Amino acid sequence: MILYPAIDLKDGQCVRLLRGEMGSATVFNDNPAGQARAFEAAGFSWLHIVDLNGAFAGKPVNAEAVEAILTAVSIPVQLGGGIRDLQTAAGWLERGVRRIIFGTAAVDTPEIVHEACRQYPDRVVIGIDARSGYVATEGWASASSVRASDLAAEFENAGAAAIVYTDIERDGAMAGPNVSATEEFARNTETPVIASGGVASLDDLEALKRIAHNGLEGVISGRALYDGRIEPAAALKLLAA
Repeated sequence: MILYPAIDLKDGQCVRLLRGEMGSATVFNDNPAGQARAFEAAGFSWLHIVDLNGAFAGKPVNAEAVEAILTAVSIPVQLGGGIRDLQTAAGWLERGVRRIIFGTAAVDTPEIVHEACRQYPDRVVIGIDARSGYVATEGWASASSVRASDLAAEFENAGAAAIVYTDIERDGAMAGPNVSATEEFARNTETPVIASGGVASLDDLEALKRIAHNGLEGVISGRALYDGRIEPAAALKLLAA
């Protein structure tokens, strides 16, 4: 399993939110490029970046910080937040982003996401952020009537590289991931799944590793890496074993 360290960008800084609430942001580093270099030096093989302002605005906002990260590291980057059209997606891929993440667009304009999957096979990720089984959009500010499982089915065999499945109620709460919901979700889709939300310890990583055979490709961690609850070398060793 791949452990993806998260760099969530708000106003040019690395932050973590609690359950997606922008007002709950905790700043962990005001130098995103420096944080990215630190993650690479710690041995991580990927970076997971989210433009939080962009997710609300519907267009890239923290582009300068993202570009600084792309210049600073050699490991691949997947990026979400504010990517709603093919032009924006193509622009990021051309600038060096390895995989782009569509969240809101997957619900509102699925035809655009299908076309992106066709044009850029294995470079598109579907972001499914769920609250009580239903998808939230617009930076989690809006609730939809679309079930997470139905959205995953919409893109089955579309050519997406992965689905990032986030349990909003667990995100940033340090209460542990929703392992049973993640397992059920991963079991019911052929697309590889990346778990997100609530990971707070090596035990949490171990619990997710035990369900990897259901199609779980990796896991995203943010706050626990920033505050030292998860030590990178131990986590990477655990997931690589």
